Amino acid sequence: MKKHNFSAGPCILPKEVMKKAAEAVIELDGSGLSLIEISHRSAAFVEIMENARSLALELLSLENKEYTALFLQGGASMQFLATAYNLLETKAGYINTGTWSLKAIKEARLFGDIIEVASSQEKNFNFIPKGYEIPKGLDYLHLTSNNTIFGTQIKEFPKTDCPLVCDMSSDIFSRQLDFSQFDLIYAGAQKNMGPAGTTLVVVKDDILGKVSRKIPSMLDYKTHISKDSMFNTPPVFPVYVSMLTMQWLKDLGGIPAIEKINEQKANLIYSEIELNPVFSGFAAKEDRSNMNATFNITDETLKETFDNQCKEAGINGINGHRSVGGYRASMYNALSLESVGTLVDIMSELERKG
Repeated sequence: MKKHNFSAGPCILPKEVMKKAAEAVIELDGSGLSLIEISHRSAAFVEIMENARSLALELLSLENKEYTALFLQGGASMQFLATAYNLLETKAGYINTGTWSLKAIKEARLFGDIIEVASSQEKNFNFIPKGYEIPKGLDYLHLTSNNTIFGTQIKEFPKTDCPLVCDMSSDIFSRQLDFSQFDLIYAGAQKNMGPAGTTLVVVKDDILGKVSRKIPSMLDYKTHISKDSMFNTPPVFPVYVSMLTMQWLKDLGGIPAIEKINEQKANLIYSEIELNPVFSGFAAKEDRSNMNATFNITDETLKETFDNQCKEAGINGINGHRSVGGYRASMYNALSLESVGTLVDIMSELERKG
């Protein structure tokens, strides 16, 4: 039976990427060696790393614009810390839109004054704050572009006089944006790029080197830039799979092509949520995420039937986070429109039979 993987992360990856990655674990490109046993200093892996970094900048249209792409370790959680270590001198602003924003704020407070510029916490983060005023004199403003738990997504980013930092872990490469408006972007690989174990960091070179504190080598972006993202042994397999996934996306037509598919998937499921009285959406309509659709069942007596129908259809990973309950359909780049259609058919059938 075909499985429809709606997992929030680690997430679904393109089948051709999985196949090639599996083959490389046995033998990399006819070398007689496995990808995961070659030296990270070998010409073969240096080329992989260079390709991955180059593809990231190309897909974001940031090549030749004085940005550097790095593949680091520690997940986005490490970047909550590294961002502040590298950029926070006195005070920074944070837009609080959920769990990951709260975690980032907690880490940054170790280094300076943190101003919560806006928050949606009073409504359990079911909307994106708007119309807020950004204080003057910030070292940077930090946002989370997409909130996996609550199913919200920033549709319009603020214009600022300070550097703009964005955690794009769950919607990187999914939609067209002017990425040059951001001075620092970071994203864990396990949503739209590859398996957990590496984190993409894209940083504008001229924002670095301005804090007075000494930065530990492993957390210093300048250290990693100077060593071409290989200051220490890199996570070889996640970087390789990320490279393959980015190449897959490029061959597909890049971000413009995948954005159209993602919009089709989102429109399909949200239309069903709107029309079907058995379900209700959690997030405010104008802030709904194209990556994570969160919804609840309005008649709890139908829950067991719905769960069983999903299981029989091979639908995996749609249970909502405990903070929200209900269901969450994560529709990352590699999830097919067909899979979303299968889920929507079950939702529709539940209404007819319910």
